[in-house]
Amino acid sequence: MQTKLLYLSDLKFNLDVWKRELKFHLNEMHEFEEKLEEIASRGLGVDAMAPLEGFQNKIIREREVIGQLLQRIRRKRNVVDTADLSEELDGRLRTEQHPLRDDMKTYIKLHYELKEAMMDFFLKWL
Repeated sequence: MQTKLLYLSDLKFNLDVWKRELKFHLNEMHEFEEKLEEIASRGLGVDAMAPLEGFQNKIIREREVIGQLLQRIRRKRNVVDTADLSEELDGRLRTEQHPLRDDMKTYIKLHYELKEAMMDFFLKWL
């Protein structure tokens, strides 16, 4: 039973870390969007506006992905919270978490690629 509780605690920890990271990224995207709006208000022309609009579209898509991942984390957290403590510890919950873990890894990689591209854009236009 103690092993099962530790196991579930570890799973909850992962879910909580992912949730906090996604919420941080949401706030970060809001700040980036404000900077993009500031650049747009300067009337810098098509050289700045074309990539700017692309970044705005990517931010919209990133928010959608974050929302989907947060929903999956909530659902997984409910499964972990309602796990049967008398059930054998067979790794089922951890195995079921692998697709979410893989999707988080992919999301984080893509997020930081977008962030780097936006930072390069900001260095050029701010």
